[in-house]
Amino acid sequence: MALPKVAIVAVNDFGPFQLAVPCAIFGNFLPGIEMFDCRLCAGERGAIRNSLGMSVETAHGLDDIQQADVVVLPFWRDPSEIPNEALLESLRIAGGRGALLVGLCLGAYIPAYAGLLKNKRASTHWEVETDFRCRFPDTQLDSNALFVDDGGMITSAGTGAGIDCCLYVVEKFHGATLSHQIARRLVVPPPRQGMQSQVIIGPSQPPTNATRFSKLLDELRATIAVRHDLASAARRVNMSKRSFTRHFFATTGLSFGKWLELERLRHCQALLETSKLTVDQISGVAGFASPTAMRKCFRKLLGSSPRELRHMPLGTAGPTEMH
Repeated sequence: MALPKVAIVAVNDFGPFQLAVPCAIFGNFLPGIEMFDCRLCAGERGAIRNSLGMSVETAHGLDDIQQADVVVLPFWRDPSEIPNEALLESLRIAGGRGALLVGLCLGAYIPAYAGLLKNKRASTHWEVETDFRCRFPDTQLDSNALFVDDGGMITSAGTGAGIDCCLYVVEKFHGATLSHQIARRLVVPPPRQGMQSQVIIGPSQPPTNATRFSKLLDELRATIAVRHDLASAARRVNMSKRSFTRHFFATTGLSFGKWLELERLRHCQALLETSKLTVDQISGVAGFASPTAMRKCFRKLLGSSPRELRHMPLGTAGPTEMH
């Protein structure tokens, strides 16, 4: 079976980190495991350079973008500048073929200028939200999402959210297990879900609290089958429930209950992909109160049942809408 073709689009004034993230994640990052046919493609004519003196040399260009299964747009240099028409038309052709188009951070401006985000939900960096809404009023911008998947168009918030977004795309094609393996090798936390807030508001935490919470989260993941609750978790770090709730949200961007629900869901996904346990058995191993509770969680967050996910062809798994 042919590997999915990924075209990563490089443009002038590119950000080194923004470009490197999808190159690493889609460039067969796990030793001995080939997941994608990844190509770096020039989105503009001539040499691709940035202000740091870096340049990109590639034999791939617009034709490769048009034929790709996934097109990643890691960056755009200026919200007020309309990208060249040849690049915009290449995206329209790729989208018309059914390719997955991924705009990371300000990269969301490129498909928006191509008219591909009209009447769709989208996300971008919080600093340019007002500008984005003014330029593209027909796009429903979700200011509370790390990334949004709407009908073949995936857009994400800032640079860090781009990592989560790319890992989400890996999961759509190859499942949660490989996505989490990449995250571990990158030494980043497990992929966050798109509905998580991109801006965490709260007091900065001293290193001691960060260390305590990091240890707590690891312990909770290791004992996910246990029926954890807010009171017992707060006791583990010697905090009142009120103080714990505030500090937990400041650290993770989620309430304790939502974080635990998502961790249970991730654990279920991995077991559905890698084990022969029944759906009812998995619900207990993942710590859900009942198989019914697990099924409700799957319907709410993934739009499918555990059984449907287990038998779903890779490349179609994953939430289609984030609320």
